[in-house]
Amino acid sequence: MLTELRSHLDAFITSADEGSFSAAARLLGLTPAAISKSVGQLEVRLGVRLFQRSTRHLALTTDGERLYAQVRLPWSEINDALTDLRQGAGKPAGTLKVALAHTVGREYIVPFLGEFLHRYPDVLPDLHFDNRQVDIVAAGFDVAIGGGIELTDALIARELARLRIVLVAAPAYLKAHPAPQHPQDLARHHGLLRRSLATGRLIPWALKSKEGQELVASVRPSIVMDDPEAMARAAATGMGIALLPLPHALPMLESGALERVLPDWYAESRPLSIYYTSRKLVPAKVRVFVDYIVQEFATSGLAARIRQT
Repeated sequence: MLTELRSHLDAFITSADEGSFSAAARLLGLTPAAISKSVGQLEVRLGVRLFQRSTRHLALTTDGERLYAQVRLPWSEINDALTDLRQGAGKPAGTLKVALAHTVGREYIVPFLGEFLHRYPDVLPDLHFDNRQVDIVAAGFDVAIGGGIELTDALIARELARLRIVLVAAPAYLKAHPAPQHPQDLARHHGLLRRSLATGRLIPWALKSKEGQELVASVRPSIVMDDPEAMARAAATGMGIALLPLPHALPMLESGALERVLPDWYAESRPLSIYYTSRKLVPAKVRVFVDYIVQEFATSGLAARIRQT
């Protein structure tokens, strides 16, 4: 009975995590039909419907959401404990679900993972790329990498690098439009504005100088986006000046596709950090991954590269 219940909960939780029976089946090594049958048996056993099903969409019902919220984290901890016992006490093993922003993930995290996989072959990183802030606990992530995630009693953050947000533009744009000498000059320039994913509002250009001056700069909007990677690419085509987190701008600054504008001015940002849940017993797979990423940022010189001003 316990084995059957475990298979039902695995099917239910993984389907809710992934949003489909097919994706859950791939992760669990089963068929979509087997996952659907297992969830159906759990529904019969509980006497409630857990999912609203259609040909294109799978969504939790109210009862399903309540069950998911109550069992997701403890079930993950139970599975981690059982995996540790199977693999040997404290040995890193199992699927490691990681949330990370697109550019940060592709440019700075993925290149580190080859050595990590060599050291810890029993850990399976499952990377989810999204520029939105995630609720690590509710979404069932082991780790998240980014900036500005709100800390709670359930989370721990370890800093990877201090960040600044910088003004950039394409060389062609600066050739056609005389470079500003002071933030007040930005009012005569085309600006690529960013809309906050969290609030839906435009993010103001609140700038600070190395000497400690602070002001909010005005600019003529030419386009609005909610993705910093898209903004960097738009700026590189000469659309205007963009205010970008340095990790997003750095590859194009180093290639020459972008140049700094008003290099003595910047906007502040929360540090780039790695977040994980503050469980009493941190799974070995989480512990070694967090320690590895923190060490790589420091020893590779990456932390210094992306905090340059």
